[in-house]
Amino acid sequence: MKTEHNKLVRDKIPDIIRASNNQYEILTLSDAEYIDALKQKLLEEANEAAIASPDELAQELADIYEVIDALLAAAGIEKETVKNIQKQKRSIRGGFDNKIKLLWTELNN
Repeated sequence: MKTEHNKLVRDKIPDIIRASNNQYEILTLSDAEYIDALKQKLLEEANEAAIASPDELAQELADIYEVIDALLAAAGIEKETVKNIQKQKRSIRGGFDNKIKLLWTELNN
């Protein structure tokens, strides 16, 4: 039975499928399609992390890091650039250390 996946997969997945004597079809994406696919993969991995058990969370976060690294490389963005932006944002808005949940605001006119 054929199962449709239509998603970006890691480089060795075709080899793993072939080693299992299963059939598959792949497509090599253009650069623009690749970046779009990585963005979709990031959402997929973030959703998996959101529902992960405590035991699975590290695995899911590792997948997110892998996608982020690939997206940075594909977009030509240096990791250090992102780290600097993160530091700037933390300096201005803070981090998440205090576990603050905003419940409501009211506009004063």
